[in-house]
Amino acid sequence: MRLSPAGVSVPGPSRRSLLRGAGGAALLAGAGIPLLSACGGSGSSSDPKTVTLGSNASDAVPKKAFESVYADFKKQSGITVDVNTKDHNTFQEQINSYLQGTPDDVFNWFAGYRMQFFAAKKLATPIDDVWQKIGGNFPDAMKKLSKGEDGKYYFVPLTTYPWAIFYRKSVFQQHGYKIPTTWDELVALCKQMQKDGLVPLAFGDKDAWPAMGTFDQINFRLNGYDFHVQLMAGKASWTDAKVKAVFDHWSELLPYHQDGFMGRTWQDAAQTLVAKKAGMYLLGSFVAQQFTDKTDLDDLDFFPFPEINSAYGQDTVEAPTDGFMLSKSLKNHAGAVKLLEYLGTPAAEELYLKTDPSVVAASDKAATSAYSALQKKAFDMIGGAKSLTQFMDRDSRPDFTSTVMQPGLQKFLQNPKGVDSLLSSIERQKKTIFASE
Repeated sequence: MRLSPAGVSVPGPSRRSLLRGAGGAALLAGAGIPLLSACGGSGSSSDPKTVTLGSNASDAVPKKAFESVYADFKKQSGITVDVNTKDHNTFQEQINSYLQGTPDDVFNWFAGYRMQFFAAKKLATPIDDVWQKIGGNFPDAMKKLSKGEDGKYYFVPLTTYPWAIFYRKSVFQQHGYKIPTTWDELVALCKQMQKDGLVPLAFGDKDAWPAMGTFDQINFRLNGYDFHVQLMAGKASWTDAKVKAVFDHWSELLPYHQDGFMGRTWQDAAQTLVAKKAGMYLLGSFVAQQFTDKTDLDDLDFFPFPEINSAYGQDTVEAPTDGFMLSKSLKNHAGAVKLLEYLGTPAAEELYLKTDPSVVAASDKAATSAYSALQKKAFDMIGGAKSLTQFMDRDSRPDFTSTVMQPGLQKFLQNPKGVDSLLSSIERQKKTIFASE
């Protein structure tokens, strides 16, 4: 979310850059020159009063926000955080080689599958001891996101943001639209918007990632969180009838998607919502950065993707979450544990958000008094979720999502009747890619 506490949009990285940050095939293959290395210099890494930290927070705002957090930690503990900041994308692309070499004690990373992959490879240190201290600061969904497949904790979440359906309050008021809570109500609303001369669903997939968000929403609403996670992890089949049902539902919505989506960026699609030409837009809350006029921004609101299967309701929220992990071989284990215990406090999150209000706190104990109305709503929706997902490219292998799913979903959008052969192709490629683990 690109909102200041006052509700004014502020510059932030595009969703495209955020997604690229998850890395490509090199992340898993360890390809390329290992540019990342631990902080060096006169043995500082073994100093009990110093903790080294590998950071991907190369953008100015988050970098400054983290500086304030680490300064406060030093004030409280006497321990200096020696930060090793690398370009955001380079960090992700070289992370595998970095973790197998001589990494820093602590490093920035992503929750969910991204974390679980390195935990399973024994490239991260379990932090159950940390969670004994910080567990009460987080909702159950965040706890679930922070565990490896072995049931141990490996991750401390700091910030997050939700995906939802965004709309203009004034447009809904003008036409008397009601918030849809079921699939049938959503389809009926789309039909009505079309009759009223609006584009029901703003959509731009030029960069190939936005469509993955639509798939995620329909899949976990229809088939539930557990099946969605299994599918993303390569453990369920793409030829399963449950997956075909996802595309059947999506096909029902396609007539209401904005035309020309292959040549449109998400920012351009967002502008049709700003201009009141589109009625709704399914996207992450970073869509708010396109609402540069405060009056327009104050008119922006959202609702969770409607229920499809009553067995699952609206209990899952897509909320990409960033935080910290410990590397496999620590120079200062005690200091690193103290740092993670501090980072897992509401106070640390609140301090971070004072400088970077583009996201919300992962802890449900963090104060929300400085939040904009949208931030408060986002925070409540995430905190109230039974389960949280991370977006397809974070919940699955990046080489699979970039080389198979992105072009595959675009093929579906352009030819929805060819879905059977498409799913067979996806399943064949999935087996090959996941067999390389």
